[in-house]
Formats: sequence, structure tokens, C-alpha cells
Amino acid sequence: MKKISLLELFAIFCKMGMFTFGGGYAMLPILKTEVVDKKKWITEEELLNYYSIGQCTPGIIAVNASSFIGYKLRGFAGMLSATLAVITPSLIIIILVAALLRQYMDNQYLQWAFGGIRVSVVALIIMTVVDLWRKGIKNKRDYLVFFIASGLLWFFNFSAVAIVILASAGAFIPNFKRSEK
Repeated sequence: MKKISLLELFAIFCKMGMFTFGGGYAMLPILKTEVVDKKKWITEEELLNYYSIGQCTPGIIAVNASSFIGYKLRGFAGMLSATLAVITPSLIIIILVAALLRQYMDNQYLQWAFGGIRVSVVALIIMTVVDLWRKGIKNKRDYLVFFIASGLLWFFNFSAVAIVILASAGAFIPNFKRSEK
């Protein structure tokens, strides 16, 4: 693979930061399209791994995943470039919105726009979850770990960190294969 310029890396991640509404999960389809499908900088499996690690580490998942990808592609400079690129549009937008929002918050058209954005983000997240499910759940052991982790989270309000640690231990559960005689 040819060496990616820091400018190209910055441009791609800045574009993602500019057009991602709704946080890290909403960024996953855009990240997959850009860096896996179009650029082929990483594989889908690597993207899932970066998202998993990004979920476990402090900070915003989209920023963490971008940092990991940038580091893989260009080391520390790539990490810095991708991280700054993905947060720059948000910083600019937040500053502009904070300055204008108070003045126009009662505007009905603005309320409708926010409603539309919320609905579209939910659709993006559902699409991402379905895609992750198809690629991440591959055998009976994966289903077992998924349902145990989900149960601990939803019914017993376990810490997400504890669930990730326990789910990691799930790798050591044998995959229930039929023994052939």
C-alpha cells in the first residue's frame, strides 16, 4: 500500500467529522464507506476491532477509532492528523451553534430540522447495528457471549467496562462444534 499523505488523511477524517451527526455510532457507516470500501486502508475486521477498543477506552468512540486508524496508517503523526481532523468540524459547529442557538431556539423550522436529524441518526445506528451483527456474530459461542453480556447490561445494570472484560473472557469458551466420529 502506498504511503498516505497526512493531508489526505486529514481531509478524509475532516469530511467524516463534518457530516456525522449523532456521535460515534452514526460515524461507523461513513467510516466504513471511506476507509474500508473506498480507500481500502483497513479491513472491516480491523474497523470492528478499533470500534471495540474505542468503546473500552476513555473518550469519544469516533475520535478513538479515528486515532487508531490514523496511528495504523502513519504512526503518531497520522494519529494526530486524524484526531484533529475529526474533531475540528465539531468544534467549529459547536461554537457557531452556541452563538446562534439561543437566539433561534424557539423557531419551529429549527425544531423540525432537529427532529429530522434525530430520526435519520436512529436509522443510521440501526443500519450499523445490523451490519455489525452480521459480521460480528459468527457462531454459537458468539451468540452465547452476546446474550449473556446483553442480559448483564439490561437486566442487572452491570458496568459496560465489566461487561467488556467478561466478554473478552468469552474468547476462551469453546465453540460448540459437533465432534465427528
